[in-house]
Amino acid sequence: MKITVLNGSPKGKKSATMQYVHYIQKKFLHHEINIINISQRINKLEKDEKAFQEIIDHIDSSDGVLWATPVYVTLIPSQYKRFIELIFEREGKAVFKDKYAAVLVTSIHFFDHTACNYLNAVCDDLGMNYVGSFSPDMYDLIRKKEQKKLVGFAEDFFTAIENRRATSKHFPSIVYNPIKYEPKEAKLRIDPGEKKILVLTDDILTGTNLMQMIDRFKQSFTLDIEVVALSDVDIKGGCLGCCQCGLDGICVYHGKDGYIDFYNSKVKDADILVFAGEIKDRYLSWKWKQFFDRRFFHTHIPSLVGKQIGFIISGPLSQIPNLRQILEAYSEWEQVNLVDCVTDEYKSSSEIDDLLQSLAACLVGFADSHYVKPATFLGHGGMKIFRDDIWGRLRIAFQVDHRYYKKYGLYDFPQKRYKMRFFNWKMMLLTRIPAVRRAFPKRLEDEMIRPLQNVIGKMD
Repeated sequence: MKITVLNGSPKGKKSATMQYVHYIQKKFLHHEINIINISQRINKLEKDEKAFQEIIDHIDSSDGVLWATPVYVTLIPSQYKRFIELIFEREGKAVFKDKYAAVLVTSIHFFDHTACNYLNAVCDDLGMNYVGSFSPDMYDLIRKKEQKKLVGFAEDFFTAIENRRATSKHFPSIVYNPIKYEPKEAKLRIDPGEKKILVLTDDILTGTNLMQMIDRFKQSFTLDIEVVALSDVDIKGGCLGCCQCGLDGICVYHGKDGYIDFYNSKVKDADILVFAGEIKDRYLSWKWKQFFDRRFFHTHIPSLVGKQIGFIISGPLSQIPNLRQILEAYSEWEQVNLVDCVTDEYKSSSEIDDLLQSLAACLVGFADSHYVKPATFLGHGGMKIFRDDIWGRLRIAFQVDHRYYKKYGLYDFPQKRYKMRFFNWKMMLLTRIPAVRRAFPKRLEDEMIRPLQNVIGKMD
């Protein structure tokens, strides 16, 4: 059996993900498992259609495809994302149809599910027979129990191919027939005061729905606001995953392109940020993915705390809940206030006009009141994963994170709360007494709301 592994790591063969693939190779010597480094060669694949076609031909002659990649910022690396866009742009879809596919991603389990969902959806869109995904921690391979799971995953993939197993489609096809958005001039204009508003976009084509939405949003204000195209930002390449920034916050690209200066001087300096983009294969464009990946020079430290943020999107966002969750997760982890995501999915231009006007008003209003809604599991859960790993195994690699987490009290482990630990120990002993145990449910109701009632009582 011939399997093509599409390696999404910018590190090529020196990636944790590829060690899992090498383990499978050694366990299944009777299968031909070939690795193609995609992300590491993306510049050549973009410029050289012959090199791209060679990969397509290799896939065409394979029995199955293994998409193998690390997770970068809730998804795959931007270089890998660009390759997927090239498949659709260069009519490479046909060779994927009916091929069996599986997904292997490695990470520290920070939104690995959204990366798996994305690749699963891409496989469905390509007409592939998606068998399943395997998402281990990057160091699970050193454990016997996890090795067994990996072998089981690979065996199931190969068996599915051999038996031509029927596979489910998890993500329905997208139906997207947008109106031609024709905005009317804004009647009401909002005074943003001294607030700095920055709109970032990956589109510079006049007349598109996205540019029309941006222009209408700009009209909502009494002052001219700045719009910057990502194509005008000097970005030499995507994140390389080298983690050099973890030692002192200095990126390997420092001094080699203009991204860091732009992010520090423009993005971080704005009070209100609006990200505008077009949906490309279940996400935004690879240029947006590159922007988010390169933000990692700030490592696992929130860099936009307290800002107001909105998204203006051309595309079927309502049909891609995975993407909406990614946008919400990004916002919560950055500790910004996500006001709204306005799309061009509506039946009339007037509806979109009203939504853009409302977005502008709410952004300014929330900026005035410094409102940031509480984080949900998306923000809290992600932060606890970082807290635990930066305290432990990743501390050496991310010393800048460790200093920040220590300084700002992010090492909030419950075992350090000695008063609470003593209280719990005492109460657990008391609840062994039958009379206390019988009265416990009613007493618990009162005690759970007592601190809240104290706050309300002080308002009288």
